[in-house]
Amino acid sequence: MRAANFFFCLVIVVVLSACGYKPLYGTASNGQDVADSLSSISIEETDTRVGQLIRNNLLSSMRPAGTAENDQFRLTINPSVSQALLADDDARDVQRKRLRLSVDYKLIEISSGAEVNSGKTFSNVSYDIVNEPIADLEAEANATSKAAQEVGQDIRIRLAAFIANR
Repeated sequence: MRAANFFFCLVIVVVLSACGYKPLYGTASNGQDVADSLSSISIEETDTRVGQLIRNNLLSSMRPAGTAENDQFRLTINPSVSQALLADDDARDVQRKRLRLSVDYKLIEISSGAEVNSGKTFSNVSYDIVNEPIADLEAEANATSKAAQEVGQDIRIRLAAFIANR
């Protein structure tokens, strides 16, 4: 039994070593650590609250305090928010809304000014309107914050994948 387990583990190691698998946050093909490369991306400020939430999420995950490198790239984000009514229960005076956050982003190499990566991402978050002003404002703020966090994580993963394959 022990020999069979050892043989099984050996086969798995050999198969995985031949498949070209490499960890996302390992060393990139250019020899640079992906996490270090992410910290060399400056993130432009936006003039909307949801843009600030996305930027703050990206800054805390890509450029924690004290890890910023010399900027090699500039990231621009262009968020847009829309809301739609999903359900309306007149009997209980409750509505269900969907907040959709869509973001277009561009990664620009600072030295050349060339756009090296771009994409679109989105998040849908639903919340309830119960006709209590403070509760309704808080529900919408929480939905916006959650959507910004989801979009920020997606952008970070996409940028890490781009850098790892660069």
